[in-house]
Amino acid sequence: MTLHVLSDENIPAVEHFLGDWGVVCRFRGRDLRAADLVGVDVLLVRSVTEVNEELLAGSAVKFVGTATSGVDHIDRDYLDQQGIGFAHAPGSNANSVVEYVLAAIASVPGKLEQLLAGGSVGIVGYGHIGSMLAARLRALGIEHRVYDPWLDQQLLSQPASLAEILACDVVTLHPELTRELPWPSFHLLGESELACLDANCLLINASRGPVLDNQALLRLLLAGRGPVSVLDVWEGEPALDHELLAQVRLGTPHIAGYSLDGKLLATRMLCEALGSRLGLAPPRPDSPAGEPAVLAVPAALEGAPLARFLLAARYVIATDDALLRESTLGVDTKTAAGAFDLLRKNYGARRELLGSLVLAEGLSPQAVAMVRGFGCGLTERGSEA
Repeated sequence: MTLHVLSDENIPAVEHFLGDWGVVCRFRGRDLRAADLVGVDVLLVRSVTEVNEELLAGSAVKFVGTATSGVDHIDRDYLDQQGIGFAHAPGSNANSVVEYVLAAIASVPGKLEQLLAGGSVGIVGYGHIGSMLAARLRALGIEHRVYDPWLDQQLLSQPASLAEILACDVVTLHPELTRELPWPSFHLLGESELACLDANCLLINASRGPVLDNQALLRLLLAGRGPVSVLDVWEGEPALDHELLAQVRLGTPHIAGYSLDGKLLATRMLCEALGSRLGLAPPRPDSPAGEPAVLAVPAALEGAPLARFLLAARYVIATDDALLRESTLGVDTKTAAGAFDLLRKNYGARRELLGSLVLAEGLSPQAVAMVRGFGCGLTERGSEA
C-alpha cells in the first residue's frame, strides 16, 4: 500500500519513520486549504492548523494526526462521524516545555536561589506538562502548588485555589484552551487576577496565548505594576503585539515544545498509530537523532549555579528571545507575522537535558542529587562512548 501523506513542514522525520509506506508532501501549517487535500490519504498537522468539516468535506482523507498534546484545533466529533482515524501525541513535548519553564526561571536573576531556599511555583493545569513539571520540581526539592479545576480533584493530593497560585513566586500556565463553563481557561488571568501578582513574581505562559489576557498584561506592564513576564504564546499569533513584546522580560515564538527529542517522539507516535489503524508494519525503530554530548560540570558547582549550567548546556532561552525581537520589532505587522512563522519553521535542533549523561568526576553528593533531579544519568570518564 502506498499512502499519500500531507504533512506540516514543521513535523520532522516523517519520511524516516514511514519508510516505504508512502509518499510525503509538505505544507505550511497556516496556509492549508481544502483544495490541497485532493488525493491525500493521511493528514499530519500541528496546532496552527484547524481541522474541521470545512477543511475535510469531500476529501478522501482516512487518517488525521496532530503532532501535539493538545487537540483544541481538531473537530474530533466530525472525524468520528466520518469514520476518519485520529491520533495525537500526548506528552511528547511535555519535557521540552518543562525544560523551557526551568530555563525561564534560571534566566531571572535570583529566582532559582529563591526557589531553592523555600520559594514556591504555582502550576495551572495538571496534564502531561503540569504533572511532569511538578515531578521535576519535587525531585529538585522545590515547593509547588497545583490548580486544575478541569481535573478530578481526587487526583490532586493538595489542590490549590487560583488565589493561592497567584501568591506564589512563580506562576506558570499549562491548561488547554477552553471557553466552556463552569471553568473557561480563556482569559483565565485577566486584569483582576494579574493585579494580584507581586511585582517580583515570574509569570510564564507556554500554553495558549488567550489563556492570558494580553492587553490586560500590557496595561499593567506599561503602568509599571506588572509581573516579570515570559511569553512563548501570544493572542493573535503569528501577528503578536509588538508593544507587549517590548515590555516582557523574555518572548519566544511558540517554541517551548520544539525540542528535537519531543518532535521526533511525536512523529514516531503518529506513525505507530497510523500503522495500527491501517494494519501496516511498525515504523522504523531507529531515530535519526544521535546521542547528545556528555556533559562535564566545572569543579565545585552546586545549587543554583549548577542548575543554570545544566540547563544552559542544552538550551539558552535568551537566544530565542533575541531572534524574535530582531525579526519582528521595527517592521510592519505582516512582515513580523511572516518572521514569527519562519522562526518556527527554521528552528534549530534543540536537545533535551532529560536523559543526558553527566561526568560524575568531582561532583559533591549535593551536586549528584541535583543532576539526578534533572533526570540526568552519571557516567565515568572514558565510558562515555
